[in-house]
Amino acid sequence: MHIVVHTQMKDFDSEQWNSMVVDNNPFMRYEFLHGLELSACVCQQTGWIGSHIAAYSDASQRKLIAAMPCYIKDHSYGEYIFDWAWADAHHRNGLHYYPKLTNAIPFTPASGPRWLVSTSADSTAVSIALLKKALSIVEEKELSSFHSLFLNREQFELMGAQGLSQRHSSQFHWKNQGYTNFDSFLAQMSSKKRKNIKRERRRVIESEVDYEWLSGEQLDSQAVSLMFKFYSRTIAYYGAQSYLNREFFDYLATEFNQQTLFLFAKFNDQVIAGGLYFKSDNTLYGRYWGALNNFHSIHFETCYYQAIEWCIKHGYQKFEAGAQGEHKLARGLEPAQTYSAHWIRHPEFRSAIDGYLAQEKTQIERYTQSLDAHSPFKSEL
Repeated sequence: MHIVVHTQMKDFDSEQWNSMVVDNNPFMRYEFLHGLELSACVCQQTGWIGSHIAAYSDASQRKLIAAMPCYIKDHSYGEYIFDWAWADAHHRNGLHYYPKLTNAIPFTPASGPRWLVSTSADSTAVSIALLKKALSIVEEKELSSFHSLFLNREQFELMGAQGLSQRHSSQFHWKNQGYTNFDSFLAQMSSKKRKNIKRERRRVIESEVDYEWLSGEQLDSQAVSLMFKFYSRTIAYYGAQSYLNREFFDYLATEFNQQTLFLFAKFNDQVIAGGLYFKSDNTLYGRYWGALNNFHSIHFETCYYQAIEWCIKHGYQKFEAGAQGEHKLARGLEPAQTYSAHWIRHPEFRSAIDGYLAQEKTQIERYTQSLDAHSPFKSEL
């Protein structure tokens, strides 16, 4: 095994990288990560310096057997696992928290593998080797810490076994219970919740709003302009930071259009709302949305109901609608744990953060239990 660090995704062989992707996860595909760098959404100027760890079968670097996308960062924006308090505590004690090393998909709070391993390699041994290399980068460059965000459960447990601090978070996901159509999904809900959803959907229909899904070659320049306008409008409305630029949207339409979907809502032949989605082989991911007019319930229809209906129609097993949002519970999305792993170089801070994470885990468990008590689905009792 020969391990090296690449500063750019273009240093990898795209076919070898993609051959290791499981379930066609869109965010771990070479094209998605390369597109972020090519469009300069991810670069030194935006605070994401590529430090991608690669394992090859030998020093010739002809056969890639594992890869871990990593970035040296001088901020915590675009991560969605919040460590601002950790940074503040470091600074208040005269220590630097930035730069740090982050293993993540930029701007993407979606769970999945955070590194790839070839089926021809010893997964555990290679995974540990990647992790050791990541920690050695932290030591050699005198970074404060290493963070692996939105891991799948298997990789989360491996990192915990290697001594990393484990952090639990919560999102809301929809799971397909063998539904044949949207009505069969509604049939599993309590009468009150079912009536509320039907009322929200009826208001959209009565407003004479129609929906259309676009993908592949349908993502032409006009569609891209509309979607980028909705994205920019939402960012401006909430005063958020714009992580993605028009060049990345253009890239999605030309280089990543088979796993990118646009959902458009039309009224009187005018597109009034849109949602940006991505798909794997079994999961639909909702990322951004925006609207020009405040039609009643247009948000719920564009961000949840159309997506759930699409999943049922196409036999997809899960829909992830992004971070936060307790209002998702009443729309049939249930609490789901997400995971991250952390290694803090300063031993005293590492110990203090471990204590904080233990308390946080207990709070999240209580929070999840309280949400379960308000589940929109019928009780099995």
